[in-house]
Amino acid sequence: MRTVELKYAYRLLNHGPTVLVGSVHAGRSNVMAAAWAMPLDFDTPKIAVVVDKSTLTRELIDASGVLSLCVPTVAMKDLVMAAGSLSGKNCPDKLSRCKITTQAATQTGVPLVDGCIAQMECRVLPATAHVAGPHDLILAEVIGAWADERVFSEGRWHFENAAPELRSLHHVAGGHFYAIGETVPALPVAKA
Repeated sequence: MRTVELKYAYRLLNHGPTVLVGSVHAGRSNVMAAAWAMPLDFDTPKIAVVVDKSTLTRELIDASGVLSLCVPTVAMKDLVMAAGSLSGKNCPDKLSRCKITTQAATQTGVPLVDGCIAQMECRVLPATAHVAGPHDLILAEVIGAWADERVFSEGRWHFENAAPELRSLHHVAGGHFYAIGETVPALPVAKA
């Protein structure tokens, strides 16, 4: 994993991958799968993610004010399904049962999931309370970002040169996923 300049952090999500959301508070951590995450801003990078208020992950995020977003690979599909199906509230040993290993992020201690091709350490924005209100939306600022240099370098994804198992997952409903597809040749960019 290599550090990603924060000005490029939004690009880790702009292709719409399924993510693993990490949370930590008072010595307890959790990871859950989420399909609804997106970049919101470039510089300073901000993200939005939907995390149901009834989950342990949301309780930990609300208590700590931090979270991580990690982009899993095709090879991690079973782990993603397990993380999205098993509740941390009902299963205190969820991470070990789902075979999820993590490293603590440097600034906040939030778990970063091993094996993912991108990881982002985030702080919840105060605006979340006003904007999200009764909804399950979380708004956060990215304060650290890393990506696997086999698929992300020079500020962009390079899936065309990577092994198929390193492609990102995209959940489309009911436990069905797609892998990121083939590249399309770039078109000339018009000057505005």
